[in-house]
Amino acid sequence: MKISSIIRQHWAALRALLVLTVILGIGYPLVIWLVAQLPGLSGKANGSIIEADGKPVGSSLIGQSFTDASGNALPQYFQSRPSAAGYDPMATSAGNLGPESVVDTLGDPSLPAGDNGAKFSLLTSVCSRSKAIGEREGVDGLRPFCTGGGVGAVLSVFGPRDAYGHVVHPTRVVSVNEPCTTFSTPFVDDFEGVRVECAKFGENYGAGQIVPIRGDAPADPAVPSDAVTASGSGLDPHISPAYAALQVNRVAKARGVSPDQIRAVVADHTEGRTLGFFGEPRVNVLELNLALDERYPATR
Repeated sequence: MKISSIIRQHWAALRALLVLTVILGIGYPLVIWLVAQLPGLSGKANGSIIEADGKPVGSSLIGQSFTDASGNALPQYFQSRPSAAGYDPMATSAGNLGPESVVDTLGDPSLPAGDNGAKFSLLTSVCSRSKAIGEREGVDGLRPFCTGGGVGAVLSVFGPRDAYGHVVHPTRVVSVNEPCTTFSTPFVDDFEGVRVECAKFGENYGAGQIVPIRGDAPADPAVPSDAVTASGSGLDPHISPAYAALQVNRVAKARGVSPDQIRAVVADHTEGRTLGFFGEPRVNVLELNLALDERYPATR
């Protein structure tokens, strides 16, 4: 092949590269950006930023916590749902625990809490959150398959089994999520005539049949499910109207107004289903709290 032909081919390729770079690398992104800045589109394109007193305080698309430095709920604010990501947009994640996560890993009692290797199951996480929210909001936080102490009500039952793997004559029963302490007693005294033991650190109860105990909690707990479970992204900015309604009295007391006044603001910030049938009604927590700060500043 002649040198002149090689040069012509390379020159044509270079021109094509330059033209496509200008069109696709500069022109197209610029056009899309200009379209995104049109009225009605610019807010969403720029992150749906919410401002208060002229300063950005968050995004309507990303949730955030309303707690003090110790992680305690600020009484004047509606609380968001739990987040496995700590509402960090750079660490969006789910808890990766499913419905079969019902058995805790007990911590070493000789080590301080937080450093003892304890790991809570999804069930115990839900139970402990429900108990804490019930105490905070002044309602019964008990829910099915939870003990009164806020852990999963789960037994490991030992004994001979039938053809389906079910224990038919229990010989030993352990409450696997309740570690033994000086004054501890299991959430039930006995199971099918066998005394229930508390769990001991270092023992493996996996050989027993795992039996969750429903208890006598109502089928429809006072604490709604979104109050005790994290979203898939960990960044959900919304809560259900039921969870918002549960918090009204506390917020009203902290702001020195009547619950009906708070309910009116909640109603104003309750969104319906998308297009009338997608999803569920929801309340944007950040927008609601900012509206309350503007209308009813906290008294304490």
